[in-house]
Amino acid sequence: MIGRRCVLGGLLLAPALAFAASAARQIWVVSNGWHSGIVLARADVPESVIPEIADFPQARFFELGWGDAEFYPAREAGAWLALRAAFPGPAVMHVAGLSDHPARIWPNVTILPFAVDADGLRRLLDFLRQSFDRAGAGRAEVRARGIYPFSLFYPATGRFHLFNNCNSWTAQALTAKGLGASLGGVNTAEDLISRIRPFAMAE
Repeated sequence: MIGRRCVLGGLLLAPALAFAASAARQIWVVSNGWHSGIVLARADVPESVIPEIADFPQARFFELGWGDAEFYPAREAGAWLALRAAFPGPAVMHVAGLSDHPARIWPNVTILPFAVDADGLRRLLDFLRQSFDRAGAGRAEVRARGIYPFSLFYPATGRFHLFNNCNSWTAQALTAKGLGASLGGVNTAEDLISRIRPFAMAE
């Protein structure tokens, strides 16, 4: 009888454990005060969905961001490029392969953790997948070195401008995930963080 109860209990508990495991996944939003991006653990990013992660074989986490194709990669972005970025133009994806948790890589930036279930993760990954411009190929080609030694730029879909910028993109990613915050019209990192902080996990 005890054996049967254990088996039955295990069968009843299995779905709950599976749900708990899926709900225990986390993503992070990082912001340095003007730019924001999304961080995911490598275990949650299938290479079949985001094949570009193969360029970072040692990474444990990935930070993904979206920005203007000229201003974002520029080593010395002057006033002209900043002004140019205010008007519609092509975009790039920035992928950083992190060797450690983002809080240890960037101890002085805002990092907010969010729970994500399996369905939310799938929808977020689909949004990220569609953000790369692969031009009909299996993966996007590297466009330029990234802003860190451990990052690269890739062509992106969408048009960057003053009212559709990196923070707008992060807001769209979180909306795709299913975050309950109202994120329409987000343009600044400050506005984004203030709207999503109430939905973050305890820090």
